[in-house]
Amino acid sequence: MDLGLAGKVRPAVVLIADDVRAPRSLVIYVLVTSQNRGSELEVQLGHLRFLAPESVANVQAIGAVPSVRFETRLGMLPSADLVAVKRALVRACGLGSITGVQ
Repeated sequence: MDLGLAGKVRPAVVLIADDVRAPRSLVIYVLVTSQNRGSELEVQLGHLRFLAPESVANVQAIGAVPSVRFETRLGMLPSADLVAVKRALVRACGLGSITGVQ
């Protein structure tokens, strides 16, 4: 995803469902970084072949950008990793228990 920060393209986990009929063409994302701080709000993703070994999804770095800012699909997260990202997001936002993300 191109964030327009010093020409840097960064990987991200896309969190908006394909079947959502949103009024804007925005995509909700969590940034992937190699700056692992060992926080409960970071989910290890370095085991995926399309990311660097030290990669983590940092749920403190959530945002939304127009869909045109996304350049290339690197791969798909396995279900267990996506659930871990959702759990960390629920924790970070204090949302409690949500159906499908216990």
